[in-house]
Amino acid sequence: MDEVAARGPRERPAYGMAVAVAVVSGVVAGVCALVLGLPLRDPDGFLGPTYVRLPLIAALLLAADVLPRAVRRARSPRAVPEQIRAVARERWPWRRLRPVLIGLAAFYVTYVAYRNLKNYLPLLRPDLVDAELAETDRWITGGVAPAEVLHELLGTGVSAHVLSWVYLAFLVFVPASLGLALVLRGRAGHASWYVTALCLNWALGTASYYVLPSRGPIYAQPALFWDLPETGVSRLQDSLLTSRWIVLGDPDGTDRLNSIAAFASLHTSIIFTAALIAQLVVASVAIRTVLWSFFGLTALATIYFGWHYLLDDVAGLAIAVVSVVLAAWGTGQFRGRRQPLPVPEVSAVAAGRERRRRSSRRPEAAPSPS
Repeated sequence: MDEVAARGPRERPAYGMAVAVAVVSGVVAGVCALVLGLPLRDPDGFLGPTYVRLPLIAALLLAADVLPRAVRRARSPRAVPEQIRAVARERWPWRRLRPVLIGLAAFYVTYVAYRNLKNYLPLLRPDLVDAELAETDRWITGGVAPAEVLHELLGTGVSAHVLSWVYLAFLVFVPASLGLALVLRGRAGHASWYVTALCLNWALGTASYYVLPSRGPIYAQPALFWDLPETGVSRLQDSLLTSRWIVLGDPDGTDRLNSIAAFASLHTSIIFTAALIAQLVVASVAIRTVLWSFFGLTALATIYFGWHYLLDDVAGLAIAVVSVVLAAWGTGQFRGRRQPLPVPEVSAVAAGRERRRRSSRRPEAAPSPS
């Protein structure tokens, strides 16, 4: 662990695997779009389109890095623009900015492919396995739905609002953590590891949707959640259900996307990915503690609100571990630095003594037969 943490900042970023995942994901999404006769759409969020949201976050983080230094250097307000350009050239030359752009592009393409393939899911895989997953849940928890167990333990009042806030924080966490990882100075190797792991999460998660297509308990057994108060999560669930109905009714006549898929939980997998990589490379105990707490509460929220079955979260953990390990291999995190063995310095006096010692051991010449 210490070796990884010490080695990472000096490594050059490697985005080959992330680009490969993006290309494959984009091709698969394009083929599915052609088969269905549907367009590829850019997924909009409440923070704006992805192609605007991600560069904007990166630009804000770059500005936070450059502006304070430029202001401190400037002797007058008129000198600030000149210093901004100077600091930007100094801290963000093209050789450093180029990997950031490549990482953003790889993430963007993979994410857009993921959202579109998720949208096509009910059209390509209409058969659902919610009944089997629910039965497995009840077998694990002794005949009671896991959500009912959590409602009994945590209540359906304040806990619902707190867990709702935690769950929705994911929507900001992903782009913010991505942008922060890309612009942190001295962390280029770790950034490529994290970005590649995120791309793998989206790709493997998409594949899992098609392996076991399902909607989740909230849509398969809504009566289990009627006692929950109205929260941001409940409003989001209603909106997603409406979008699914519209997509199934007229997939070519709407800009909405289906975003309902239960197996596996990518909320769980992505936050576990972030916490696991942070555990390996981040020195701050506080940051690691916050991430692990965020992961634990998010996993609870996925079951509490009926987004996922227990097996969905287990599969999410598996996806996270596989993504982290594959991304570590793909970005060179496992390659140790081979250091040459130190050669001891030998003084001139010691060298002379060694020569005399060796000469004293030479065998005497045999006498000549005379």
